[in-house]
Amino acid sequence: MLEVKNLTKIYDDGTIALNDVSFEVADGEFLIIIGLSGSGKSTLLRCINRLIDPTEGQILWDGVDITAAEQTELREIRRQIGMIFQHFNLVKRSPVLTNVLAGRLGYVNPWSSLLHRFPDEDRKMALAALERVGIADQAYKRADELSGGQQQRVGIARALMQQPRMILADEPVASLDPVLAHSILEQLEKLNQEEEITIMCSLHYLDLVQQYATRVIGLRDGEIVYRGTREEIRAMTDEEFKEIYGKEAVRVGVGLQGGA
Repeated sequence: MLEVKNLTKIYDDGTIALNDVSFEVADGEFLIIIGLSGSGKSTLLRCINRLIDPTEGQILWDGVDITAAEQTELREIRRQIGMIFQHFNLVKRSPVLTNVLAGRLGYVNPWSSLLHRFPDEDRKMALAALERVGIADQAYKRADELSGGQQQRVGIARALMQQPRMILADEPVASLDPVLAHSILEQLEKLNQEEEITIMCSLHYLDLVQQYATRVIGLRDGEIVYRGTREEIRAMTDEEFKEIYGKEAVRVGVGLQGGA
């Protein structure tokens, strides 16, 4: 169980990115976070694994206070939380296999990782992860030779290398076309259903939210303005969805998307 309690994040310039946010995520959920750009979605996800330190509040995972964890304990916690990024965050000049192996950095000696020395077992695991996401044949290509959809599959394979209990996906399909977007979310759904990995994912598009979410929270100006079940979000109309987003929401392609 993940518990977010009264979470607030105020940046140095005074921007209030999150304001007293509280919610719970049960193990095995596929929780989708919706909201315009600037609503606090990315900040929220990054606070959960402490890529960003919150200003106030607590994040408890099975009773362990992530917000109070020291570096050694935080390293152990982060091993169990995979992260998938909108812009893939790959080392473009490095081979795909090397990028996937980066998911084991929390498990190996730092000096060994700098020299790209990973145990044979980890290399086998990396190839298996690439097989799992359908691109094992791309293992020895440079990452920048792959399409956007393939690069995001590399990001998923890298997250799998952590053997995570939870995956945080920050706008993982924002730069992909609708067909590729569905293929990436299908991969996450399989991990959620077959391996019971908890997924927390931020999205813009209504049809994707309706298809994949088991539960939804909506953010606007750093505050939760909507909480809904799978059934409630599937019954939602475009106009109701737009109410959550605000006036800036427009229809683009397969759903409603906020402006830049």
